[in-house]
Amino acid sequence: MSGSESVPARVDTSRPHPARVYDWWLGGKDNYPVDEELARKILAVDGTVLRGARANRRFMHRAVRTAAEAGTRQFLDIGTGIPTEPNLHQVAQGVAPESRVVYADNDPIVLRHAEALLHGSAQGSTEYVHADVRDADALLARARESLDFDRPIALSLVALTHYLSDDPDGDDVYGLLEKYVAALAPGSHLILSQVTPDLSPQAIEHAANHFRRSGTPFFPRSLAEFSRFFDGLELLGPGVIPVYGWRPEPADVAAQAEGIVPVYAGVARKP
Repeated sequence: MSGSESVPARVDTSRPHPARVYDWWLGGKDNYPVDEELARKILAVDGTVLRGARANRRFMHRAVRTAAEAGTRQFLDIGTGIPTEPNLHQVAQGVAPESRVVYADNDPIVLRHAEALLHGSAQGSTEYVHADVRDADALLARARESLDFDRPIALSLVALTHYLSDDPDGDDVYGLLEKYVAALAPGSHLILSQVTPDLSPQAIEHAANHFRRSGTPFFPRSLAEFSRFFDGLELLGPGVIPVYGWRPEPADVAAQAEGIVPVYAGVARKP
């Protein structure tokens, strides 16, 4: 396991970070009071967030397993977050021990925990890149040190795109996704999930307002807006669907009884 050599030395605890807020929702301890404060505020107005965080993790497991069982042996996970077992590399290498995995995130606390916790199989490799999704050129350059972009890669951005705007003069999330997908070889997979206002509009509006007031941009998207990320790709069945319904396993079927999760998910193959 190796990391970036240009990681900021100090963790910024003056403002919440999505990875640490998400860690609190998952029951982790790698967060700060400012993260817990925001996490609790959002939970107070949107009771779906805890099951949404768990549902996203299970979706990642299913999607990665699907890609690995289809023969993919390389994985690039952007917006990794603080490690929570089982991690993506454990799922992929559980199917194929020779799988190579690169994690990328822009929070130095993620690197610290990644270095301590993310250990892959002896046959494969597990690497960490400290980089921002918005700097695609730099992130891809670092990823190319470990992955062969002439061969298929499963690219995952799970619960990340709702932190990026679609403003061409801002994050340009659609342009970013196009750049990442363009770098992938045919046969690669794109794994995405995204918060939507479609299924619980009032709660999501309140949650978005809390995020924005904390200094974290937040952009829930409709079904049509989320589906646009997969333009030009071949969607795997059952297509773009609420996260519980994407190739559900018994735990997902049981979890549906808890209530809705306002998150869409999808996996597509690059032809």
